[in-house]
Amino acid sequence: MSSPPSAAGSRRAALSGPVLGILLMILGIFLFSLNDALGKWLVGTYSVSMVLLFRSIAALVLLAPFVHRDGGIRGLMAAPRPWVQLARVALATLEVGFFYWSVRYLPLADVMTYYLAGPIYVAALSALVLKERIDARRWAAILVGFVGVIIVLKPSAASLTPPAFVAITGSFVFAVLMLVTRQLRGTKDSTLLAFTTTAAMMAGAVTAPFAWVTPTLRDFGLLSLVGVVALVASLCVNRSLKLAPASVVVPYQYTMILWAGLFGYVFFGDAPKLNLIIGALIIVAAGLYIFLREQKDAKAGSGETVAEEVGQTMSAQP
Repeated sequence: MSSPPSAAGSRRAALSGPVLGILLMILGIFLFSLNDALGKWLVGTYSVSMVLLFRSIAALVLLAPFVHRDGGIRGLMAAPRPWVQLARVALATLEVGFFYWSVRYLPLADVMTYYLAGPIYVAALSALVLKERIDARRWAAILVGFVGVIIVLKPSAASLTPPAFVAITGSFVFAVLMLVTRQLRGTKDSTLLAFTTTAAMMAGAVTAPFAWVTPTLRDFGLLSLVGVVALVASLCVNRSLKLAPASVVVPYQYTMILWAGLFGYVFFGDAPKLNLIIGALIIVAAGLYIFLREQKDAKAGSGETVAEEVGQTMSAQP
């Protein structure tokens, strides 16, 4: 007769699956949001190119052991679908540049709200570009999500600024990036990260000399920390998706807007506006509805969901 499990053993068992997955997703999103706030603070002094350069170098240093474990340079060269890989690298570099340029001028919560519309764009593009079947209820959710974006944007001569357009363009590029990443499901996470991080470093190295500001020792550490935190956040999200079903952990990605609002207020004095709160709630509701419909289809055997694509793309960002 076996003895009953100990309390410690029960706790370990509870933390070995969905619970640990949820905790890792919350931690990863918190780190992503904290990293974005740090990046916004740094681009107030240093160019986007410099942030890309230093964060990418730091991330590559930490990433090197994982790349070596997965075959090193030979493994990178053997990555499938090289032209799709190249397209993904270009999109990822463009998207991260757009993000940092827009947060330099806009409140963090505003930019993150635009990016939360990514799954809505993906659902629309899947129907329009990939000719995937989207039922009427999901089309309605897509349209509602777009209404939320318009409410956040609050179209007027004062709000339709270049930074706002850059943020919206960046969120759209992010959606296209998700679709392209979908075509590379068989590629190792370390390979995806190595390609996009190297490309971001090269883009920063080419353009940084034109707006160079020699960083202080403290700021050098903070510039490097951006890459370190981003990589740790990516690993947390990736591990979360491996420990628990997407249906369990992906909704916690929407905590990003809460952190963005909090960090924006605490560090930059950006109080969330009423239209932002209303629009963000609409976008999150539409995104969650699409997610639930995708989960229903996935259970019927239709394949990977939009939500899973979002999570996997986040974990493979430069």
